[in-house]
This record gives sequence, structure tokens and C-alpha cells, in this order.
Amino acid sequence: MRPLNKALSFLIRDFRMNVSYRLSFFMSFAKIFVSVAVFFFISRLFGKAVNPYLAEYSGDYFSYVLIGIAFSGFVTTGMSAFSSSISSAQSQGTLEAMLVTPTKLSSIILFSSLWNYLFNSFNVLVYLVFGWVFFGLSLSRVNIPSALVIILLATLSFSGMGVISASFIMVFKRGNPIDWLYGMASSLLGGMFFPAKVLPVWLQPFAYLVPIFYALRAMRLAVLKGYSIMALSTEIAALVVFAAIILPLSFWSFKYAVREAKTDGSLVTY
Repeated sequence: MRPLNKALSFLIRDFRMNVSYRLSFFMSFAKIFVSVAVFFFISRLFGKAVNPYLAEYSGDYFSYVLIGIAFSGFVTTGMSAFSSSISSAQSQGTLEAMLVTPTKLSSIILFSSLWNYLFNSFNVLVYLVFGWVFFGLSLSRVNIPSALVIILLATLSFSGMGVISASFIMVFKRGNPIDWLYGMASSLLGGMFFPAKVLPVWLQPFAYLVPIFYALRAMRLAVLKGYSIMALSTEIAALVVFAAIILPLSFWSFKYAVREAKTDGSLVTY
């Protein structure tokens, strides 16, 4: 079976499984609307206090935080998609069967999370559309090619961390420090809800060590100010470096985890 057909098979499987729970499927969009509304009113409450820190974007806290919460889904998906797929396959007894097929290990890792990433990409669009239609978010200056490049590079970096997280699940089953540490660092330092400039001076340099800091900065500049790919070259270069380091490390860690799990006989144990 060709890689494209395999990817399509995984995608169709996950699509059918998710839409079979119709209420949950549609409630996810209701949650998005509520989240957008909550941060809109929060921005009206104290947004003026934060706006001076946001001059480089637009000076508008609602626009700033909306992109943050929309894009945070990629971090959540990147960290949880692979580990949840592995845990599910272990508990259902299908992981070992997949690993003995001709399909490459890297393909299994990628295809098992394909639906989550596509659905999350759609959710980002829904966030922006809700903000635009109901709460006055301006999208007149959005640079779509720049936004797509940033999404692609950020996804690669987040996915790598997710595969490393899945490696811990493969070996230790529970108690995943990577998920907790990376999620905490991204929320605190990445600029999801507030700019890094409001952090203590000694803490601000650590923001440059997390990929989402560059991803969110670039995304906000692309969406709110229409920056081109060339204008975002610094942020794009940083994301390329992160991906070049994290992805090879992630595949090595997962291969090692599978080998260890096979050795101690815990591959199908959860």
C-alpha cells in the first residue's frame, strides 16, 4: 500500500470514530465560541493595562490573546496526539500488530496523529472566524502564505516533542515529565496569554528556548500586521533549527522506547 493510501486509511478511521460521537464533535465548536467570548470580555476588563506591551502587534489585547489560545491547540495536540494514540493502541492490543506490518515506524507515528492536526488546523480557522464575525477581530491584513509556513514549521517542532512524550509512555506507561515540563514552559514563557515582556527580567531570556515563543510572535505579525515570509526570517530560522534538532531526537527516542518495551515484554501492556 502506498504511503498516501496508508495516510488516507488512518485519516478515514479517525474521522469516522470522531464524528460517530456527534454531540461531542459539535460541542467542541461551542467551546471555542465560549472561549473567544470569555477572552473578549476579559480584554475589555483589563486589556488597556496590557496594551502598551503590544504595540509591535496592534496594541489590542483581544487580538493578541485570541491568536494565542487558537494556536495553543497545536501545542496540546503535539504533546498529546502521539502519546494518546500509543496508549490507545496498547490498551486495545493493536500496537504490536501495527509494528510488525511493512509500514515504517515513522509512518505509524505520523499517520496516527494526522486527523488531530487537521482538525486542530480547522479549529484555528474557527477561532479567527468567530473573533472576526462576532467580536470585531480585524483580518484585513492577514498574510496567508506566512501563516501557513509558520503553522507547518511549528507543527514539526511540537510533533517532535510529542513523539518524545510518547516514548516515555511507551516505556513507563504513566508519569510523563516531558508533557508536564514542556506544557508548563510553553504556557508561562511562550506568550500565549501575555507577552514575555511582563515577566521578571531574569526570566525573560528563557522564553527564547521554547518554539512556541517564535511561532506565536510570527503568527501574530503575519495575521495582525501582514508580515511577509522574508520579514519573519528570524522567527522562521529559529523554528527550522528547533525542528532540525527535535525531530531526529524524537524518532531516535521512540525507536529506543520500542526496543526497550519489546525487550522487557511490556509493548502491549498499559
